[in-house]
Amino acid sequence: MAVLAAAPLSARSGVFSLDTPVLAPDRRVLSLDQCADQYVLALSPRANIVGLSNRALNGDSYLRRQAEGLPRNRADIETVLAARPDVVVRWWGGEPRALVALARRGVTVVHLEDAADFAGVRRNVRAVGAALRQAPAAERLIVAMNRRLAAAAGAWRGRPGLYLTSGGATAGSGTLVDAMMRAAGLRNAEGREGFQTVSLERLVAHPPAAIIQGFFDSAGASAQSWSFGRHRVLRRLLAGHTLVSLPSAILACPAWFAADGVQMIAKAAPSQPTSALVLAKTGTNRKRSL
Repeated sequence: MAVLAAAPLSARSGVFSLDTPVLAPDRRVLSLDQCADQYVLALSPRANIVGLSNRALNGDSYLRRQAEGLPRNRADIETVLAARPDVVVRWWGGEPRALVALARRGVTVVHLEDAADFAGVRRNVRAVGAALRQAPAAERLIVAMNRRLAAAAGAWRGRPGLYLTSGGATAGSGTLVDAMMRAAGLRNAEGREGFQTVSLERLVAHPPAAIIQGFFDSAGASAQSWSFGRHRVLRRLLAGHTLVSLPSAILACPAWFAADGVQMIAKAAPSQPTSALVLAKTGTNRKRSL
């Protein structure tokens, strides 16, 4: 099995325009999970896609509209082998037995890294582009992402900000969310590494200049009236501070469209002419030119 690890790696958005990749007849490609779906949809010709994951049309799938009409499969060994792929892309999906069987057949498997920064995202894009023989398209995707990052750089001028999910989790250093905040000029108020829980008491006592909401648009967050994100004290706190609500489709996968989130954060900065309240709408994945 030719295993391509995404070496030390982003681009389309609600928002990134997607080029039509050049057809490569011998690059039949299958993705094994929702994150892999996004890379395959962005970089492979539709005619070469022999299977996406069962979550490709979910609300938190960034390129769900591009997934319409394409086959969606389970990631079990029988389904994977029956699709006869030349390339398989995965982040976390796929049975171990299926991966072993693919190795025996010489199938190229691209393992996406859990990118914690934009360098990691670039590696992922290039790894998939190389496996699909779509390196030029991958580079164009990265250029588009880089432009968005450059336009958003420094917008918050070092003011403190805190990421907060509807479940009461936050993100410190070593996460892509932290990289997104820093790219927009925010100083992460969370001093711990990785994903952590945050107390309501801490938020009330030391509210940051900006609260970056994550996954508040998910079905679970809206359905659970008892959840952290719907606490009356927290809702009053959020209403009184600059608020950016990042849609789950941007956060669910470490990919180039994280730059969309950076732009949203930057546009909410006080120096910007736009409103301090930016609520992202889901389902806006229409193709738009840069």
